[in-house]
Amino acid sequence: MSQHHRDYGESSDPTYAAAAAKRAPAGRPARAAAGELVRARGLRLGLGLGPAIAIVGGFLVLPLGIIAVYSFLEAHPYGGVRPEFTLDAYIQFLYTERLDGTLAFSTAYLEIFLRSVVLALWATLLCLLLGFPAAYYIARQPPSRRNLFVLLVTIPFWTNLLIRTYTWILILRDQGLVNNALTGLGIVDEPLRLLYTPGAITVGLVYSYLPFMVLPIYASIEKLDPRLIEAAHDLYATRLDALRRVILPLSLPGIAAGCTLVFIPSLGTFVAPDLLGGAKNLMIGSLIQMQFSSSRNWPFGSASALILMTLILIALAFYAVAAGRGNRGALYR
Repeated sequence: MSQHHRDYGESSDPTYAAAAAKRAPAGRPARAAAGELVRARGLRLGLGLGPAIAIVGGFLVLPLGIIAVYSFLEAHPYGGVRPEFTLDAYIQFLYTERLDGTLAFSTAYLEIFLRSVVLALWATLLCLLLGFPAAYYIARQPPSRRNLFVLLVTIPFWTNLLIRTYTWILILRDQGLVNNALTGLGIVDEPLRLLYTPGAITVGLVYSYLPFMVLPIYASIEKLDPRLIEAAHDLYATRLDALRRVILPLSLPGIAAGCTLVFIPSLGTFVAPDLLGGAKNLMIGSLIQMQFSSSRNWPFGSASALILMTLILIALAFYAVAAGRGNRGALYR
């Protein structure tokens, strides 16, 4: 067959034409189609992320930006701020002005922040000591009873926090349930001073945020394979050894999450300190609330809020480290 006939036969073959089309360079139409595909994907991504970006920007980034700007402005005598740059809010946190106009180092606000951190840590520790056994007990129950216990844990959230805190005033006051019981049993001769103390604040914090500790730990323990605990007992491990070597390491992410969820709101709350602590036991949240309401010192309130946010970020960093170690420990065990 001549070269002419071979070329004609190959060019008239549909299979050969399709293969040749695939071997041909993409050309401008293909590049245009690829560009349209990329633009379409970008449009879909923008439509999907647009509402989330708007919500985060409008309700998180913008308010934090306003607070940051206010902390560097001058306080107006009647509330609000003056558009004059100053560091007075941060200086006020560490120094107080004498009568002669000089500055002296002051620990008043540092003591408030330290008290807040200590009480929040105590509340977190007590919630952990109470919440871990409760979460473990709930996780080991049958599914029907398990759901009932979870419902009982969440019932306090159905009542307003202010009302729940007021009930502790009735319990801890001089003529409250605790003092009446102690005096009635002859344990004490006169009522104990339980209200308006750091202990009362701690009790209110534990009562308010204990469910935040129970639920994450329960979620971690509920996912544990019971065969791991049985294997530990088969290897002659005691209950304490199984708890220390199996249950605690695998539930560490839930413990870290619960501690974070308790510590952060305990650090910034003002309901329990105001109602149960009184004026002598101020916490950070009470200080910030006071600066924006009665004191009308918005810059100092903003600076205090930024310092509080820094402490919260440190707590979140500890949570990230603890959760990462817990996940790695669960992976290599």
